[in-house]
Amino acid sequence: MSRTGARAVPVPDGVNANIDGQRVSIKGPKGELSAVLVDDVELKMTDDGIKLTPRGETKRIRSMWGMSRTQVANLIEGVSNGFEKKLEIVGVGYRAQMQGKTLQLQLGLSHDVKYPIPEGINVACPSQTEIVISGIDKQKVGQVAAEIRRFRPPEPYKGKGIRYAGEYIFRKEGKKK
Repeated sequence: MSRTGARAVPVPDGVNANIDGQRVSIKGPKGELSAVLVDDVELKMTDDGIKLTPRGETKRIRSMWGMSRTQVANLIEGVSNGFEKKLEIVGVGYRAQMQGKTLQLQLGLSHDVKYPIPEGINVACPSQTEIVISGIDKQKVGQVAAEIRRFRPPEPYKGKGIRYAGEYIFRKEGKKK
């Protein structure tokens, strides 16, 4: 059984943590994030960092304990370093480019797909076949990456579409004569 929740979350220099009941507010060099944690865990500020302890021994409480610890760790990681997802575009004529606060995608459809970038997320296109999504909120970064990928997910025959960098696409054999 994992003991993820038992470890304290270290708070690095330059990051301020504030605990108010079940609300955790973290302020760092990249910005400020806060989250409200479930009532099944108790938060304390110690010399080691933020310590979480469960308020019971049921299976649900133990799983919430580990999840809450990971949420706090992601808040601290986000305001100190940030998160990043990379997407690759594979296919002849498929490309992406930024136009102000809108990502324009040409994906072999009858029209160009225009995706407005949400607040707090940065999107860059270092080349026409790469998209780099970055921000301080891990959930938002992952959600934006998933929404962009959903416009043209990779297909199993030629592998064309939008994929995460390093993602393995299971390939199928085509028709035979």
